[in-house]
This record gives sequence, structure tokens and C-alpha cells, in this order.
Amino acid sequence: MKSQLTTLCYIEKDDSYLMLHRTTKQNDENHGKWIGVGGHFEHAESPEDCLIREVKEETGLTLNSFSFRGIVTFVYADHPAEYMCLYTSSDFSGSLIECSEGELKWVQKDDLLSLNLWEGDKIFLRLLTQSVPFFSLKLIYNQDGALTGTILDGKPLIS
Repeated sequence: MKSQLTTLCYIEKDDSYLMLHRTTKQNDENHGKWIGVGGHFEHAESPEDCLIREVKEETGLTLNSFSFRGIVTFVYADHPAEYMCLYTSSDFSGSLIECSEGELKWVQKDDLLSLNLWEGDKIFLRLLTQSVPFFSLKLIYNQDGALTGTILDGKPLIS
């Protein structure tokens, strides 16, 4: 079983984020969704090790610097919780490659919420675009994938 520790990065350029449209992997819980880039920790990796490796593997880009913006806890019905370290970066080098997990596309920040996103992702994307300092967000989903609870910095979030 893969670790329940993950990273996710939103790479910024020209008021856009690099988004991944997940379309190619079989049995992908994110199939058809638009997400940032990242993935599961491998043995003995720190969050930063995982972040740098996953960004390079999925995009071909090398992060020169990045900001740790928050931790997101995902609770899915009867599955183990997932803990995601959330980052942003506007300091990178290299050229984009084709991603084996779907299509990479630069999307204007103003257009993000019109994409097919998880409901919880919309919440942390708003926090990122509003430059909220480091936050802890807990997202609770039911077995049908519907968001049923949100807790920001230990307090229920009223939407």
C-alpha cells in the first residue's frame, strides 16, 4: 500500500498555475480532475525530497525554491487519512515534458474555479490565491466523493 503522505505543488508563472488534467492512469481517483503536481512519498523521503522528485518526474521542471503553504488532511469515508504537504513555487528552471498522468496546462488563476476540481481543492486554491499564510485544512469526504466537512486551522469552515 502506498504511503498516505503526499505533496502537491502549484507552480506559478504569469498569474497562472501549472495544472495537470488527470486523464491517462487506470483506476485513478483523480481521473478527469484538474490538480497541481505531486505525489506519494517514497521510502526515507522528506516532504521536500518528495516535492522536488515528483515535480521533476511529472513536469521536467526543477524547483529552485518553493514555499510550504499548508497541510491538508483528507478523510475519505472508511479509507486511511491522507496528509498532503502543499507548496507553491515561481522559481523553477527547465522545460515542460509530456506527463504520463495527463495533460499539463498553464491556467490563469482567475479561471481555476471553472475547471473540474475537487470541492476541497477549490477551498485551498482560494487560500493560496488570497496569499493566506500557512494553514491547516481538513477536508472530509463521504464514500460518494462529496465534501461533507471542512475545518480550517481547527475551526469548522462555513461556506
